[in-house]
Amino acid sequence: MSDTNGTMSGGAGNGDPALARFSINQMTVKQLGLPALVKGCTELGVPAVGLWREPVQTYGVAAAARLVRDAGLAVTSLCRGGFFTAVDPGERARALDDNRAAIEEAATLGTGTLVLVSGGLPPGSGDLAGARERIADALAELAPYAAERGVRLAIEPLHPMYASDRCVVSTLDQALELAGRFPAEQVGVVIDTYHLWWDDRLAQGIARAGAEGRIHSFQLADWVTPLPEGVLNGRGQIGDGCVDMRWFRQRVDAATATPLPIEVELFNEALWARDGLEVLRETALRFVQHTF
Repeated sequence: MSDTNGTMSGGAGNGDPALARFSINQMTVKQLGLPALVKGCTELGVPAVGLWREPVQTYGVAAAARLVRDAGLAVTSLCRGGFFTAVDPGERARALDDNRAAIEEAATLGTGTLVLVSGGLPPGSGDLAGARERIADALAELAPYAAERGVRLAIEPLHPMYASDRCVVSTLDQALELAGRFPAEQVGVVIDTYHLWWDDRLAQGIARAGAEGRIHSFQLADWVTPLPEGVLNGRGQIGDGCVDMRWFRQRVDAATATPLPIEVELFNEALWARDGLEVLRETALRFVQHTF
């Protein structure tokens, strides 16, 4: 909840049912170390976090798990695994080994969801279909391994502007076709507003994903233009762009039997240059204002 000046009050809205579904992705406030992030969440009443492998590894995976658990925070996801599209056998073997390590890390952190960024085209290749088949091959090896450790793999479709270098899975339909080769409790999808808002088949895709039990992660970021050079760090703060967050939340809620936690994941240089706790507070407020 907010006071008349638009600032968070009462421990960032303690008791607000909307805030109870809020998860702050670690990259949104990457300027905060993990202890500061956990402390800020506790003070503001933020119940959950989404974590990234690199800062967690720096802190120590087991130590991070203890820190978050002792604070009573849920871990909604770990990012990221993936990058399955290499042709070279040695490179593919290293990617699979790294993903097995990511699965182990997710299990240690107590999250049931490992987010996958599947990988772009190999250098000199234009074979999108072949790249997607290599993703399926990798999933066939990793899905049972993850299931044994209580971890689900969540394929994240990325906006088509990333198809060449980061992710050949560009639509929710493509992600569901890949996931559909495996049991829903092993492989599902990520619904990310930043990557999917433009797709005119999105409503049908969300309904299908929900009916199949494959919505394993739900993430928010706004679309603001012009995009920065390099485009990777162009995710806008909630409410600053053109994405209808409430529409997304309503569609996902209608498609799922149990309300899902909702992560806000922002890559934004301007936000990173600000005080991290201020950004955390603002993001919680924007989440409540624009999603419910």
